[in-house]
Amino acid sequence: MTRLEQLQSLLESEPDDTFLRYALGMELKGLGRMDEAIQHFESLMKSTPPYVPAFFMAGQAFAELGNINSARSVLREGIDFARTQGDNHAAGEMSEFLVSLGSFGD
Repeated sequence: MTRLEQLQSLLESEPDDTFLRYALGMELKGLGRMDEAIQHFESLMKSTPPYVPAFFMAGQAFAELGNINSARSVLREGIDFARTQGDNHAAGEMSEFLVSLGSFGD
């Protein structure tokens, strides 16, 4: 059984497990299945509260697809949520990545 299959199996019994959902998105991203990964990350970004690491990973996935405007948008939103949640480390990481993309346009 592959790691992807293991994660999918675990999620069948625990569909609301945030970390498993994030791990599945990461696995899909690692397999180059960016569109599917982004779908999982976007679901986590819409959770209550939003899952901050998903913003960074979605931003990276969008950037890898060449969709820099979407990457910038997701990162800006993630930075705001990270700061709201007091996660300055995540806000800093996303800010650095945003700067590396250039912060112009939208």
